[in-house]
Amino acid sequence: MPEPKTLVEAVDRLADRFRAMPQTRLLGAVPGHPSRAAAALALARRLAAVALAVEGARPRDFPDAGAFAAGDQLAVAGHELAAALTALDALIVPAVYGGVMVTLPVALGAHPAGSAVIADALLGVALAEVAATADLCR
Repeated sequence: MPEPKTLVEAVDRLADRFRAMPQTRLLGAVPGHPSRAAAALALARRLAAVALAVEGARPRDFPDAGAFAAGDQLAVAGHELAAALTALDALIVPAVYGGVMVTLPVALGAHPAGSAVIADALLGVALAEVAATADLCR
């Protein structure tokens, strides 16, 4: 079972790739996105939305700070999610994840394994999305 540290490492590797990417590649289109930077921003927004939901916070806008900030925005969102999953100990509220409204099926205290099961599930999805974006933006 993955640790939040695994998410931090994966996000940092991908963020570093975006930070080092030349402008022509950064602004180049990839399937489903007008640019690699837009793909990174979309992932950052999804990670940030889940982090807010885990923390029980209301959804907020995640600004587009421009193509050259995509790596930094991705790193911040990934670190926030890892921190939220590490501290997870309260009920999960409905959240939009990957453009889909999701509600986790049980309150954390009602599940025999508690928050660890929920955190592991969210972490697994986040790691898969980071890997998919990394593959998309090669």
